[in-house]
Amino acid sequence: MSARLPSHPAAIRPIAARIFAFTALAFMTACDLAIPGAGGTSGQQIDPDAPVQVALLVPGGTGQAEASAIAASIENAARLAIADLNGVEIDLRVYNTARDPGQASQMAAAAMADGAKIILGPLDATCANAVGVTVAPANVNVLAFSNNPAVAGGNVFVLGNTFSNISDRLVSYAGTQGISQFMIVHQDDLAGAVGRDAISTSIRAAGGTVSGVEAYPFSQEGIFARAPAIAAATNASGAQAVFVTDNVAGGLPILATSLDDQGLDPANTPLVGLSRWDAAPQVAALPGMQGGLFAMANAGREAAFRNRYEATYGAAPHPLASIAYDGIAAIGALAATGNRNALAAESLTRASGFAGATGIFRLRADGSNQRALAVARIVNNQVSIVDPAPQSFGRGGS
Repeated sequence: MSARLPSHPAAIRPIAARIFAFTALAFMTACDLAIPGAGGTSGQQIDPDAPVQVALLVPGGTGQAEASAIAASIENAARLAIADLNGVEIDLRVYNTARDPGQASQMAAAAMADGAKIILGPLDATCANAVGVTVAPANVNVLAFSNNPAVAGGNVFVLGNTFSNISDRLVSYAGTQGISQFMIVHQDDLAGAVGRDAISTSIRAAGGTVSGVEAYPFSQEGIFARAPAIAAATNASGAQAVFVTDNVAGGLPILATSLDDQGLDPANTPLVGLSRWDAAPQVAALPGMQGGLFAMANAGREAAFRNRYEATYGAAPHPLASIAYDGIAAIGALAATGNRNALAAESLTRASGFAGATGIFRLRADGSNQRALAVARIVNNQVSIVDPAPQSFGRGGS
């Protein structure tokens, strides 16, 4: 029997209370960022016969347990990746940013003084921007852990899975299923707005139609208040699917249930999601989620990374740890070529990409990235892979 959320706001308050924390983690904000100048040939030269010095900037030093745990998991994953390299030596040096742009800049300067050839990290987009500006005059590239495209460009590359990458994948797959008309529904905050714009761009680039855009206040009460109008607008618009930006740890379960209660039939107008729905398996049992589509990493590779990490460190990796693994994997793969310009921008953006912890990925010349994702559908309360993650990229460049 399908599960259904309680209809009274007080009964679901704990779910909505987690919206803010999850979104702050999933989308590292950046305001008024100054992108360093572009440079296709930028990057420090390396000595192919010597260890490659890599500066790892982690969010430690804040005095907060959560940031310290993230920092430790990131470092652990980076060292796990180093152990997996064949014939390449990495001299990894770790610097704490305290999630402060000023300190991040100081640590980047210290890393350069220590001889760093490339910067891996930091986590937050504002810190990544500060680091990029600091090291640009020294011709050093930055592989930041952020997923915010506002900070990408010049000598800064973002490794986090971007909203645009996810929406491109889902819109493309939906098109193969005859779905090209979408209603966009987003929470009324920064992450929701950025997600909305990414979805809209993907739909239009694929030749689809944005049937309408609806927003709701970033609260459980806001969802309940707006659900009737959103359902009515969607049914009247002719939309074939509803593309939502919210996540399972936040407002998505409430939204899906409320829209279903208001007469939006998921059998005719399924949800499409910008977040990982498998993060909360119980959500798959909600009637409003049936038939919905979302993107996820290569499940086999992701499980292998998680199992190896747990076997090595005795605990599960933080969700962001795999990105640090990917950064080292890319650096190691390029250094293994023996090319002195292995860390230059044209090398970092090679079309074939790299094998990461959760699948293949590649960096683009504009500082963004493309990650190979699987498409999953919720069928009979279960997550089912309907289109596996690609094992290689096409011949097109980035």
